[in-house]
Amino acid sequence: MKLHAISDIHLSFKSNREEFAKLIGKGPDDGLILAGDVGESLETLNEAFEVAKKNFKHVFWVPGNHELYTSKSSKEDEMHLKGEAKYMACIMAAKKHDVLTPEDDFMTWVYEDHDGFQVAAVICPVFTLYDYSFRPPEITREKCLDWAMEEGIRATDESLLHPDPYSTRDEWCARLVSQSETKLERAAETGFPLVIINHWPLREDTIFIPKVPRFSLWCGTKKTENWHKKYHAKVVVTGHLHVRRTDWIDGVRFEEVSLGYPRQWQEAKDEGHDVNTLLREILPGPSPPKHGQEPTTTWRGRGRGWSLSHGMEEPRTPLSPTGRII
Repeated sequence: MKLHAISDIHLSFKSNREEFAKLIGKGPDDGLILAGDVGESLETLNEAFEVAKKNFKHVFWVPGNHELYTSKSSKEDEMHLKGEAKYMACIMAAKKHDVLTPEDDFMTWVYEDHDGFQVAAVICPVFTLYDYSFRPPEITREKCLDWAMEEGIRATDESLLHPDPYSTRDEWCARLVSQSETKLERAAETGFPLVIINHWPLREDTIFIPKVPRFSLWCGTKKTENWHKKYHAKVVVTGHLHVRRTDWIDGVRFEEVSLGYPRQWQEAKDEGHDVNTLLREILPGPSPPKHGQEPTTTWRGRGRGWSLSHGMEEPRTPLSPTGRII
């Protein structure tokens, strides 16, 4: 019984949609995490859920920023959904397919570890959004958007991701963080380690987007920095960055599991990878390294892993965003 993950499949792109249709289940009781940015429309979301549930017994989903977009090009019954209303419409779509979301209770996942013992972890999908706090200390909240625009960076979210009924995304984020903490506290009380799933990174130090570093504003909140320790996480699963990587921090495995836009994973595709080989195994996952021997970062841009701490090749960032307006 294995748990796999992928995010940022962006099915509005025809080639990504065709690739995801090739998804093949691994085992009869296996699960799949879709960690956000499946697509912008409810139609796309329903399509993804149908494919996922056809191939995996258990499917978990958390929203990314793209699911929350409100666009005039959407269908009539969807184009007026903003903010929380759009999110809840996505939740209803998930429920139709028996997909577990941040609005569901946590699930206890029993699996066989590397020693052949039956062990358990608690799967916790959460939704935090962001509050623009991933910025240098000298940059104020009031000035941060101007700071990003100095390098020509402005997220599409500023036009399409509405905070309704909250006055700002910051306010919505604060509410979501509070709700998530309540859920995580209850999950931690089980005594089992947690698998925390969120679209946005929980920690600023796991963000590496050198072509657009000031895009960090839209990448999370500092309020989640210590969640992996506070709630006894085993694995933290995120997406959003389009930079596939694995980090070990305080003995906790952090997995960024993005697929990305077609051009961003083309190199992996050229080397023979597809949506199935790019699924990241979350549980049981790799054997944990010995204390003090954790690799700093394992980069997975081409589908395989290589670690900076092991003196291997220098990092390239084929999956980093390349546009200036994101």
